[in-house]
Amino acid sequence: MDAVPDADPRSQRERMLAGDPYIARDPELAAENTRALALVARFGAVGLRDREEGRRILAELLGSIGEGTVIRPPLYCDYGYQIHVGAHVFVNFGLVALDVATITIGDDVQIGPNVQLLTPTHPVEPEPRRARIEAARPITIGDNVWLGGGVIVLPGVSIGEDTVVGAGAVVTRDLPAGVVAVGNPARVVRSL
Repeated sequence: MDAVPDADPRSQRERMLAGDPYIARDPELAAENTRALALVARFGAVGLRDREEGRRILAELLGSIGEGTVIRPPLYCDYGYQIHVGAHVFVNFGLVALDVATITIGDDVQIGPNVQLLTPTHPVEPEPRRARIEAARPITIGDNVWLGGGVIVLPGVSIGEDTVVGAGAVVTRDLPAGVVAVGNPARVVRSL
């Protein structure tokens, strides 16, 4: 990952949203993260007890949320506004959705407990890592996908519609539509 050029006039937020390297400890991004953490805490406090209030909080936190979608707390995210969730989605307890890049979840998706959707990337070289330079790649989950408990989806991955990912799988590259994938790294074991 290249260092963030000093001559780049864009803000760190603009760089992040463009998918370019940016400095993660930027004050504007820190303020947006603080906002998201406050909304996540509010959601965690009321999400199951008062579903209407929980839905209002999610509408304020997320980029979009479809009709009939249920997300059980706790939910963890970086910013929230880069997460787009379709209609009739069910998300079980403990979703970690690190939305440095866009996370798009289609309609009728089922997400098991403790799933991680991880868009950030970090440099392997020590100096840029010490300088807190990051980048990210988007994640796309197609319609009617089922992610079993504990699945981890890495940066830049797309999962095709109707695909099932078995519990504990680590999805390191794109999966086509209509398959079952398991393991670490996840591999297709059959077509549906």
